Amino acid sequence: MKPVLVFSRTTGFRHESIPAGVRTIQELRPGVEATEDPDAFTRSNLARFAAVVFLNTNGRVLTDTGRTALEGYVRGGGGFLGVHSAAATEYGWPFYGDLVGAWFDRHPEVQPATVTVVDPGHPATAHLPASGTRVDEWYDFRSYPDARILLRVDESTYDGGGMGADHPLAWCHERFGGRSFYTALGHTTEAYAEPAFRAHLAYALGWVSGDPA
Repeated sequence: MKPVLVFSRTTGFRHESIPAGVRTIQELRPGVEATEDPDAFTRSNLARFAAVVFLNTNGRVLTDTGRTALEGYVRGGGGFLGVHSAAATEYGWPFYGDLVGAWFDRHPEVQPATVTVVDPGHPATAHLPASGTRVDEWYDFRSYPDARILLRVDESTYDGGGMGADHPLAWCHERFGGRSFYTALGHTTEAYAEPAFRAHLAYALGWVSGDPA
């Protein structure tokens, strides 16, 4: 099994949950390498990995060389998993916006809400109940993702949502030659101790890495 690269660099807001997220992915899969060094993004280095995880990254986090390397990696069949504020990363780089699926716009305060499963046929959602309540930071996005929608959040169950009845929360696609998965969950440190969320991440990572089901 090839290793996975977890990247958690921030140049804007930094989530306190990053250390818990890194530990969780290291516990879920052998061979995880964690870094915040943008120089890790070279063609030869990325070729070692089954997938790249952007874990609560924020802002402009890559060099021009790194952007070229990541795009080539994905177009060559590499996997990408974006967690939570991965959607608040690399604004202005069109390829990344298409890769992650949609950029973050705004959010209300952290609060409980009901999450519904749109597509129970994906490994990352098959284990989840049809609907359930959890606490997170509920992102609005600048656009609707051109992707396979897996989860929605029900705006009628919390205050401050701005996307309407069809508010996507997790999605995936295979548009560039590799597999891309994004989940807006993962703001709080506590989330990374929850078995259902840990399984969501594990199955998502397995899917983007091309692991056998």
